[in-house]
Amino acid sequence: MTDPQALRSIAIIGGGTAGWMTAAALARVLGKDAITITLVESEEIGTIGVGEATIPPILGFNALLGIDENDFVRATQGTFKLGIEFVDWRRPGTRYFHPFGTYGMDFGAVPFEGLWHRLRQDGGGEPLEAYSICAAAAHADRFTRPVPGGNTPLSHIGYAYHFDAGLYARFLRGHAEAMGVVRREGRVTDVVLRPEDGFIAAVALADGSRIEADLFVDCSGFRGLLIAEALGEGFEDWGHWLPNDRAVAVPSANQGPPTPYTRSTAKPAGWQWRIPLQHRTGNGHVYASAHLSDDEAAATLLAGLDGEALAEPRFLRFRTGRRSAFWSRNCVALGLASGFMEPLESTSIHLVQAGIARLLEMMPTRRFAAADIRRYNRLMIAEYESIRDFIILHFHLTERDDTPYWDHLRTMAVPETLAERMAIYRATGRVFREADDLFSKTSWLAVMHGQGLQAEGHDPLADAMPRDMAAARLARIATVTRSALGHMPRHEEFIARHCRAAVPRR
Repeated sequence: MTDPQALRSIAIIGGGTAGWMTAAALARVLGKDAITITLVESEEIGTIGVGEATIPPILGFNALLGIDENDFVRATQGTFKLGIEFVDWRRPGTRYFHPFGTYGMDFGAVPFEGLWHRLRQDGGGEPLEAYSICAAAAHADRFTRPVPGGNTPLSHIGYAYHFDAGLYARFLRGHAEAMGVVRREGRVTDVVLRPEDGFIAAVALADGSRIEADLFVDCSGFRGLLIAEALGEGFEDWGHWLPNDRAVAVPSANQGPPTPYTRSTAKPAGWQWRIPLQHRTGNGHVYASAHLSDDEAAATLLAGLDGEALAEPRFLRFRTGRRSAFWSRNCVALGLASGFMEPLESTSIHLVQAGIARLLEMMPTRRFAAADIRRYNRLMIAEYESIRDFIILHFHLTERDDTPYWDHLRTMAVPETLAERMAIYRATGRVFREADDLFSKTSWLAVMHGQGLQAEGHDPLADAMPRDMAAARLARIATVTRSALGHMPRHEEFIARHCRAAVPRR
């Protein structure tokens, strides 16, 4: 028997990537017979769309929607991403790679990184990236999907995508509308609250019409039209840890085949991204306005392009932080309405995905149980704060003192949760994945080691394996990893064979 209190209608306010991800996922899971889903967006209001790089969980999201990967990559002018190369972050002239997938393999209870630290501390072993198929493939500009099963590095390939965020939203819109989502063109002029409990009753549009619903999802961007302006949820600012508050973006012409990785290059007062697509390269400069003017930021960006700029630089202002609550009364905020995460590790789209997944897990009835809302907020706060700590790590763990910007970040106090992780690593080289942490041991190890944090000792469990056996096993992993590259096509060849866009668009 259907619960008489079950939701009958959902209104999503705002389109773009967040809005259409939400619409497509809710329609796919909830179906179109029992519930109506309406998305309200206005052509008058632009979308941000600066994030064109993703991380591996997006594969699960696309699979949930039943999306064919080749069709998706073609439609979005996409390429594949094996990780991120960091240039000049530890100090000018240095670089390291944060790969997806794993480093080596654990041996029962003995972790790979314990053996590696033990060997390196007595002069043995190879550089860390020698044990990652994703790092090796990225450096060789090679890519293939993981091979199912088998004891081979090729079965441990982790990857994500680079894509045009605007094209992705358009692609998802087609899926959502095919599943029954109704799009309403219009600009919201008022949010009507129920006098008895302060819940949202409806939104009023500029044409005089009203959209009523049981549940509202706020995808209205930084403004937070529902969650902030109507319901009054505040904002927790993390600018004291992550002071970047501006970005300037510009596309450029491709120079050669697209690389299967994102590049992040540290600059005097921020960092610059390079994201290769099939039809162009996405570029941006994220910076702190307290240390750099807009004109200087744009000049730095344009000077660092690989190819000709294809448009005028576009500026974006933001604050890094989160809403005090992501779910308030009968409104859930997703995307920029819920907060903004410094984009260094390409987590913005993932946070939308995580919010959708937890909303589906805690899908309310019209009773809107307080315990459901508390759990949702607690889990989302933990997600945001874990990602926050990982990103702070990149900025704080540096030897750079060449500008006031970097000197401040290097010497500032960090959250206790991050300080604890760094202390554990410094003592024993141990890395952990706490509960539902987004980032794996591979990620923490890549950045801690790449940014120059030295482990003074190693995990005592590594002493359970004789040293000669440990050296032989790690040498075998590195040899097999190098050998596996010969079975991978070049990145551009893989795209040409499987998912090249029919008509490249600028």
